[in-house]
Amino acid sequence: MASVASMDYYGPMKHRFLVATALALAFSGGCALAQPAVSAVTMTDTPPPLPASGSSELHDKVATAQLMYELLLGEFSFAKGDAASAHRFMLDAARRTNDEALYRRATEMAIQSRASTAALTAVRAWRLAWPDSVAANRSELQVLLALGRIPETQATLQAVLRTMPKTEQTAFMAALPLLYASAQDKNQAAQIVEHVLDDARKDPQTAAAAWTAIGRMRLQAGNQTGAYSAAVLGQIAESDAEWPALLALQLLEEGLPRAEALVLRHLTGKSPSSDVQLGYARLLAEQNRFKQAHQQLGLLLQRDASQAGAWLMQGLLYEQQGDAERAERALSRFLVKFPADEENRASLARADAARIALARIAENKGQFARADKLLQEIESPGNVFGAHMQRATLLARQGHIDEALALLDDIEEYQPGDARLKLQAKAQLLRDNGREQQSYDLLKAALERNPGDQDLKYDLAMVAEKLGRPAEMETLLRQIIAQNGDAHNALNALGYTLADRGEKLDEARALIERAVQIDPDNAYIQDSLGWLEYRQGNQQEALRILEGAWRKSQDPEISAHYGELLWLSGQQQRAREVWREGLRLDPQNKVLEETLQRLKAAL
Repeated sequence: MASVASMDYYGPMKHRFLVATALALAFSGGCALAQPAVSAVTMTDTPPPLPASGSSELHDKVATAQLMYELLLGEFSFAKGDAASAHRFMLDAARRTNDEALYRRATEMAIQSRASTAALTAVRAWRLAWPDSVAANRSELQVLLALGRIPETQATLQAVLRTMPKTEQTAFMAALPLLYASAQDKNQAAQIVEHVLDDARKDPQTAAAAWTAIGRMRLQAGNQTGAYSAAVLGQIAESDAEWPALLALQLLEEGLPRAEALVLRHLTGKSPSSDVQLGYARLLAEQNRFKQAHQQLGLLLQRDASQAGAWLMQGLLYEQQGDAERAERALSRFLVKFPADEENRASLARADAARIALARIAENKGQFARADKLLQEIESPGNVFGAHMQRATLLARQGHIDEALALLDDIEEYQPGDARLKLQAKAQLLRDNGREQQSYDLLKAALERNPGDQDLKYDLAMVAEKLGRPAEMETLLRQIIAQNGDAHNALNALGYTLADRGEKLDEARALIERAVQIDPDNAYIQDSLGWLEYRQGNQQEALRILEGAWRKSQDPEISAHYGELLWLSGQQQRAREVWREGLRLDPQNKVLEETLQRLKAAL
């Protein structure tokens, strides 16, 4: 018979009937306990005592039976919701047998039951019994972090690194900023990690990863300069390592231009990282540096043609630039080269992104049937709902309003908020297709059922404006702002409305500037600010702001405003280009149509 201490706990506990079988085997051979095995779990919470005398074999059998009894009792207690008893039985068994699997199970029970004190007791007992166990040390670190006992993590973190194989340390250090992300005192957490990694940052094998972890911890603490210094030191320690370059890329995204040199230094080195290059291309695209983004993607694909994300980004970039023909070729090639794997969510999502972009291109060309076919091929759960919503929009654009409404009613709801999204989509569809009163009635009824819903109230305000009820719109927007002073959409809408009317311009500025503070990168809010500057006679400032808004978002209404200021400033050819782009995006946009008619501008 195997000794009790060497038993594999997880084997017998996979199936409860194996435990019962072990008990029966232990009782065979003439051994009898005070209580029958069948009724033991329901009759007592105290395990039967060992006999005072007997053979060694008998003691081994009884000890095994007692242990199995406790394990079974612990699991039954846990299943019935008595976590305290379950944890106690399991921890007691772990201490008597010194079985690491039982320590692990006792800790898991306490954690799953959200018994923080019990979890800490179990994991510390585990670590005390097994001081060189990586699992025990990591579990204690996680429990301490969950409890917010950050100062106590220093010794445990040191123990984790001491017991962990060097081959695993790089990945672990990279995960440290995420592990400490919930720490309230970010500076304290950064200091602890930096102190613990003192040796690692001096070791050539781990220096780059250590400095990167230190840099990200500093960044979480708001120390951007310190984070940059760590990225520099990490790159000096290992010039080709991707970790410091990824940190530099993060700093560049957060608005530190000098970090770009570190990214480029890595990408022009001997072993550039595909992740760094793809991330850098994405960032360049977000900054509208399309030529440089295409250059990086070209270099990446020349080096590694299997990078599906790079092929997809190339096609999406062409679409964003308005180059429909090249975008269509690139995206179609991507779908052929990388057919969707139905077992792989990332693969499905990439294929769907390509189809959605191709559907937009087809819609803009007036190829509604092709666009609808592409949208029907969308498969990933996160995109199916939106694809059907877009199909309804396609029907509406062809004048099939009732069919579009019926399609919206039939769309399967995946998430709790989908029902409201469907209602809002119906309201917008009605509003944008000459059925403003129906839209108003639908939203009014929904708002009466949910009077505190700010989104419904905002939509109702937009419909009231369409119906020529500016006073009602203003009242609704002011109600939203009174409920939530950070409702940037309502702040922006009210500010823009006042500015467009030329009324209460000081209040309009206060409202729009508050919206800018809340959402500084929102192109639509910047458009409102630019329009306000124009209304107040600051034409050059207005032109500067609207140009920035247009770069961020090629929206038809932004094109109307930006084009108007270009026209008035004498840049009529440029104005026509901007308006043409706006009409390409939405040939029936009423704001754009009204602007062209008012200015008598011929395209």
